[in-house]
Amino acid sequence: MSASDVRIRNGSLEDVDDVLRFWREAAENTDRHDDAAKVVGLIERDPEALLIAEIDGRMVGTLIAGWDGWRAHLYRLAVDPAHRRKGIGSRLIRAAEDRFRKFGAFRSDAMVLHDNTLAHHAWSAAGYAPQPEWGRWVKRLD
Repeated sequence: MSASDVRIRNGSLEDVDDVLRFWREAAENTDRHDDAAKVVGLIERDPEALLIAEIDGRMVGTLIAGWDGWRAHLYRLAVDPAHRRKGIGSRLIRAAEDRFRKFGAFRSDAMVLHDNTLAHHAWSAAGYAPQPEWGRWVKRLD
């Protein structure tokens, strides 16, 4: 596989079931209560937010490139285990950053699990680093 074999495209409503299945197989920490309605909502609100990497029409990677009008956020970088370390994650990250630059974003942040050491390499290689002065505060709404 070469870099030219990878095609990056936007996800569509027809991809919802495949994306959910892909996340169960390729993503870390899949206990986020993902369901079709949430992915549909993402695509309907922002049709360019879900990036899908394909090789020969087969999904091999995803990344959500969320833009809220103020900040650029990256979620759900997932690459098929059989295709890791081939530059697919890097291609997805670059595509997301290109999208953000069109909006005038001056930085992006990525949600990366502390224990997902496989992802740390990809994010570091793309120029991302933990921001020690900030911590994420969360509250479950269910």
